[in-house]
Amino acid sequence: MTTSLRIPAVPDAELGPSDIVAAVRQRRGGSLLNLDRMLLNSPAYAIGWNGFLGAVRNHLALDARLRELAICAVAVLNDANYELDQHAPEFLQAGGTPAQLAALHEVVSAPDDLLFASLFDQAERATLVLTREMTLHVKVSDACFDRVRLALPDPQQQVELVGVIAAYNMVSRFLVALQVAPELAPAASV
Repeated sequence: MTTSLRIPAVPDAELGPSDIVAAVRQRRGGSLLNLDRMLLNSPAYAIGWNGFLGAVRNHLALDARLRELAICAVAVLNDANYELDQHAPEFLQAGGTPAQLAALHEVVSAPDDLLFASLFDQAERATLVLTREMTLHVKVSDACFDRVRLALPDPQQQVELVGVIAAYNMVSRFLVALQVAPELAPAASV
């Protein structure tokens, strides 16, 4: 596997248009990620990404712990280390535990086993099963969605959970396909 970028990220000295860069910086708290530098190869795409992912990250009713659990599980399932590096701290900050984070590496093989039952509550297990089905198979079984409905009876949260999983599958596929380099130091999440 090659580690070089397939497409060069835009160097800081050449970033633009300035209004788009400013909007991205504002969402990020002043800094840019390597992901942003890659996105700025297409200003229109950077605008759309910034608005969409900004809403997903900051304006949903879905519990932040479930959002970050789903994002981290997507990252593990898609071998998107950049995404996992960015969101693991967010998951821990939202109330997740290091043991839960470590267990995510078993999400493909054992989301219903005793380890998961002892580490994750009902809503978290439903989130993991839904994430696995959406990421690996796209189609979601009725049994899986019934678990989601039971754990999250509010349709808004059901829609938002599905949307988070879909959005971060997009993010991971972008990162992996373009081989976006990891940050040299910890930064805000994608």
